[in-house]
Amino acid sequence: MWVLFALLSAIFAALTSVLAKIGLENVNSNLAVAIRTIVVLVLAWALVFLTGTQEGLAGINRRSLVFLLLSGLATGLSWLCYYRALQMGPASRVIPIDKSSVVIAMILAFVVLKETLTIKMAIGGALITIGTFVLIF
Repeated sequence: MWVLFALLSAIFAALTSVLAKIGLENVNSNLAVAIRTIVVLVLAWALVFLTGTQEGLAGINRRSLVFLLLSGLATGLSWLCYYRALQMGPASRVIPIDKSSVVIAMILAFVVLKETLTIKMAIGGALITIGTFVLIF
């Protein structure tokens, strides 16, 4: 089931990039991120209440809360930078650079989360990196 959600995530992320590029025409990138964030906020809280999981809020420990807040901060900064880049540059070049976050996340997973680095993952990460450079130059 996780593969299905991962594929849906990729599809929605692709739509996000194209729709954002179109929507950024004559709109400040920071304002665009604020509008996008409101939509995400409403959608996320609607799902929490629709699924009845709001009771779990009281059970979140301090460590988890700190890391979720830091993740939110990283998301916000990522979106602000991404929208600014999309506004300034061609989507066909901005998107591959943004998606190089896959390789950065893999490296962080190995270093911070102590996940195992396999030869297959190393080759895949190298190919993604090479592909990114091919697409942007």
